[in-house]
Amino acid sequence: MQIDLANRAAIVTGGSKGLGFAIASRFAASGADVLIASRGREALDAAVKSISAGAKGRVVGAQGDVGKPDEVKRIYDEGMRAFGKIDIVVNNAGTSRNGAFETITDEVWREDLDQKLFAAIRLTRLVWPQMKERRWGRVINVLNIGAKAPRPNSMPTSVSRAAGMAMTKALSAEFAPHNVLVNALLVGFIEADQHVQAAKKANIPLADYYKAREKEIPLGRAGKAEEFANLACFLVSEQGGYITGTATNVDGGRSPVV
Repeated sequence: MQIDLANRAAIVTGGSKGLGFAIASRFAASGADVLIASRGREALDAAVKSISAGAKGRVVGAQGDVGKPDEVKRIYDEGMRAFGKIDIVVNNAGTSRNGAFETITDEVWREDLDQKLFAAIRLTRLVWPQMKERRWGRVINVLNIGAKAPRPNSMPTSVSRAAGMAMTKALSAEFAPHNVLVNALLVGFIEADQHVQAAKKANIPLADYYKAREKEIPLGRAGKAEEFANLACFLVSEQGGYITGTATNVDGGRSPVV
């Protein structure tokens, strides 16, 4: 299926690595103008250069921490200066933080909710008026399968992601009369830098780390970021124009719930 995102402009948070990078790359290769947001300048600059090499649209970067309201606003403003409009938002920023309930302090709870839930609320609130006025928009919230089926020792991530899923459903109904679609994609075990770091921390070869984790997956393998990005690209395209309010597992069948 050929997807054409020409004349669309997108913001992808957490776009310098992993899933965000793959999504931004797929959007740009399909013709969209893309702003990627990231906290680290070096990684951000490298990502912009790499994505631009295969892009049909323009690619720019904005350094900022989406956990801070003023920086969310600055990222949005940079997107508006670059493209004059924002049609697509992918709320992807935030890493998985989890542990035993008794070990999680108020500070950790607040940081997690700011990075994952409030960042999505604030950026979506900024883009909503123009999407409503033009009667076209797409919002994707990147969550994880713990939002539907939380495991022990999975907080605060499972709680903030579950809140993001509820927000997705509520917004989809509110935005639908204006042709603005809101969906969530729930991450399973997908190859990413965080797993490279986890293998290093455990002092085991990366191949062994993946092999152990893949036993939990019915398909028997880790997913690839590009596979995740393909679904994101479909959902923001005209071909995905009748899909809203969904929370789709991208997990090789791992989640115990649909």
